[in-house]
Amino acid sequence: MYFILLTFAKNRDQLAAYLEGHKAWLQKGFEDGVFIMAGSITDGEGGAILAVGEDETALMERVAEDPFVVGEVVEPEIIGVAPTMMDPRLDFLRGDA
Repeated sequence: MYFILLTFAKNRDQLAAYLEGHKAWLQKGFEDGVFIMAGSITDGEGGAILAVGEDETALMERVAEDPFVVGEVVEPEIIGVAPTMMDPRLDFLRGDA
């Protein structure tokens, strides 16, 4: 499982120009079964995505296609997590990349 952090970058002021493309990119990630959560970081400095089911290389390629990344609206960071303790309600996440 991976956390993708999208921190606002130098072209943050161009967010509106890339927003619809970013939303479509997110939707595709959900439709592909890779993204299972997306939202704003509460401090207003970007967003976060929880991703499963793809290896890091494929995920890096996917993230590179985000219009926000292409337009340098955000700087991405991909953090891999290998859960060792988890609430049973999240057992469906076990074993995914």
